[in-house]
Amino acid sequence: ANVDQIRAAIDFSVTERFFSALPMFHSFGLTAGAFLPLFSGVSSFLYTTPLHYKQIPALIREQRASVLFGTSTFFANYAKYATPEDFRSLRIVVAGAEKLAESVREIWRSKFGIELLEGYGATEMAPVLAVNPLTDIHPGTVGHLLPGVDARVIQLAGIRRGGVLHVRGPNLMLGYYRVERPGVLEAPVSELGTGWYNTGDVVEIDHAGFVHILGRVKRFAKVAGEMISLETVEAIAHQAAPDAQHGAATTQDEQRGEAIVLFTTATDLSRERLLDAARALGLPEIAVPRRLEYIEALPVFGTGKIDYVTLQALACAASPIN
Repeated sequence: ANVDQIRAAIDFSVTERFFSALPMFHSFGLTAGAFLPLFSGVSSFLYTTPLHYKQIPALIREQRASVLFGTSTFFANYAKYATPEDFRSLRIVVAGAEKLAESVREIWRSKFGIELLEGYGATEMAPVLAVNPLTDIHPGTVGHLLPGVDARVIQLAGIRRGGVLHVRGPNLMLGYYRVERPGVLEAPVSELGTGWYNTGDVVEIDHAGFVHILGRVKRFAKVAGEMISLETVEAIAHQAAPDAQHGAATTQDEQRGEAIVLFTTATDLSRERLLDAARALGLPEIAVPRRLEYIEALPVFGTGKIDYVTLQALACAASPIN
């Protein structure tokens, strides 16, 4: 079902050549890298790891690949080592699994002449839920929901903009197998009833149907009574230091409930620069972290997503802010 939905949203030709280095033990790599080209009757070159940043651009050129799926992290690193000739054959490049950094979008546009398509999904949805159309790209959004996906946005107390996205559709999983209930298939259910999936993502869908991801419910900090999106914090950091990696987590604050900790690879990043960036973006000072932790590299999973569990553990290991 998800393959048919993706094909309805993106105009793949019968001559496409896919290149996929995404791990197939994740649904993004399995669906986009293997099932999509297989059921479309086109070729796909499967590579063993997405982490070979120097080798992959040359392989894309050698294979004359026209379609590439990946993540913002991987695309940032490929761009460091690729020449315009390496990516000349690419026609469709889709970023998913994590938010696409504006700096990555810009380097691909300026260096390679390629406009990245940002998409969005969830493992439980096989996984693609939305993607930008080739003919009407809206940067900063994840595009339109795929055909057949029914969605509801439920308001959440304390969050002023958007709401929690609930979805259903033919690509929804049958359910979960829980280790504590062997052999029992637990159907998906949300506040809207059985057959709905609560994504846990806070979104806003505009009048043209484009989906704006505002953050994760679990990735909000309550600072002095205000709900602050940690993705907004990271956006401020990317504005201040676009070539570095940034990840936000929370820790206890004896006076304000929670405090935001920013992990960054930019050793020269200061709170003053973050304040300037927040003002430039029209964001409040309360969204600027009080603590900066410099780290050589952010922990990431095999998909390229930031390992926020590890970052949260590192933040909590530090002394509470008082």
